[in-house]
Amino acid sequence: MKVAVTYHNGTIFQHFGHSEQFKVYNTDNGKIVDSQVVDTNGQGHGALSEFLSKQGVQVLICGGIGAGAQNALAQAGIQVFGGVSGMADDAVHAYLAGNLKFNTDVHCSHHDHEHSEGHSCGEHKCGEDKHGCAGNHCH
Repeated sequence: MKVAVTYHNGTIFQHFGHSEQFKVYNTDNGKIVDSQVVDTNGQGHGALSEFLSKQGVQVLICGGIGAGAQNALAQAGIQVFGGVSGMADDAVHAYLAGNLKFNTDVHCSHHDHEHSEGHSCGEHKCGEDKHGCAGNHCH
C-alpha cells in the first residue's frame, strides 16, 4: 500500500492545495518498505488528487484540506487523514500502528476569507507563495 504525506522539511505541510512535495511511502504488512519525496511540479488544488492517484497512493495524511479536495480524493479512492501535524515519518508509523490522531471533521475555510494586511493564516503571513493553513481557519 502507498501512503502519501504533504511534506516540507520533514514535517507535514499544513495546506494541501499548496503542497509542493509529498513524501510517498511504500508499505507492506504494517511496515515501511521505502519512501521517496516527489515534487508536484507546481500542480495545485484540483490537480493534486490526480497526481496522487497516478502515484498509486491509497492513503493521504495531511494538515488542512478543503472540502473540494477531500471530495476529489474520495472519488479517486484515496482515504484522507486530515488535521495531522508533526513529523511525516512519525505520522506514517502511527497510521500503520493504528494510532494516528487526526481530525475526522477537518476542513480548511482558507478560501472563505479575503487575505488582508496583518492577517495570519498559520505559520506564515498570508500573501506569501507558501503558507500554512493552520490555526484559526482549519478545524
